[in-house]
Amino acid sequence: MEQRRLGRTGRSVSTVGLGTWQLGADWGDVDPAVANAILAAAVESGVTFFDTADVYGDGRSEQTIGAFLAANPGQDITVATKMGRRVEQTPENYTLANFRQWVDRSRRNLKTDTLDLVQLHCPPTSVYSNEEVYDALDTLVGEGAIRSYGVSVERTDEALAAIERGNTATVQIILNAFRLKPLDAVLPAARAAGVGIIARVPLASGLLSGKYSKDTKFAENDHRNYNRTGAAFDVGETFSGVDFDRGLTAVKEFEELVPDEVTTAQAAIAWIIAQEGVSTVIPGARTVEQALANASAASTGTLGTDLDAGVREIYGRYFREAIHPRW
Repeated sequence: MEQRRLGRTGRSVSTVGLGTWQLGADWGDVDPAVANAILAAAVESGVTFFDTADVYGDGRSEQTIGAFLAANPGQDITVATKMGRRVEQTPENYTLANFRQWVDRSRRNLKTDTLDLVQLHCPPTSVYSNEEVYDALDTLVGEGAIRSYGVSVERTDEALAAIERGNTATVQIILNAFRLKPLDAVLPAARAAGVGIIARVPLASGLLSGKYSKDTKFAENDHRNYNRTGAAFDVGETFSGVDFDRGLTAVKEFEELVPDEVTTAQAAIAWIIAQEGVSTVIPGARTVEQALANASAASTGTLGTDLDAGVREIYGRYFREAIHPRW
């Protein structure tokens, strides 16, 4: 699989990585054996980037990855985790003392002395412009607790604020065929600054898999059930913030653009890979088959470029008015 530079980390990672929120919680129950098999299948497919967070399953996702890497030494895997969502979301909680506690917990979970990449996990907007926050992160790098740091954001203005900081290595942002705003300013700014872009929610919480219908039912503990109105966290994390029924209609049009030899999900991932400035895309997988199929999206040739005009036209008709002003 193609490897791309991950911003200021200095590392190269696969164009398709693996998001592991689903290995922790919020997507229904998780079988530990299946979780381990998914990690193994991803690695065998050429994936060299795992994305997790300390809050996924209250550490279960990190622990699963840590155990897998300990049992499979020598794998050239970059692991990115996130911190900050285990406390009340007030700017005052983003301090060096708390950072040390959170990082130490993630190091134990991941069974490593130094974390490859730590990202602030969608904190309050003012945190992205707080000089003391970046000083604290620099301190952790200096102490050897983390190698690099980045941010995960909800909005493009938050991304642009972080990109202006000289040591921000990466920005993780929602980017998919139903969420195009990052293409306007964030990706160009990141390219100019040498900051890596990690594209998350690439399938709009599964909408862009083409497998859902109005009759689809989600488990009670699945965020696609309980967070459709943003009751638990930013609604943009669930179906990218688009109306479910409207999304189903748009997916039907997207499917018409996709050639027979690839799946709708693979086409959606390929389109993101084709966007200049993207370092890696992190689809999740709840089965081995999904992990294998997602990874194979990196081998679809010029498909992503071929889809671009159609994707932009669909976005303009269905989503721009609602999505662009909000995020």
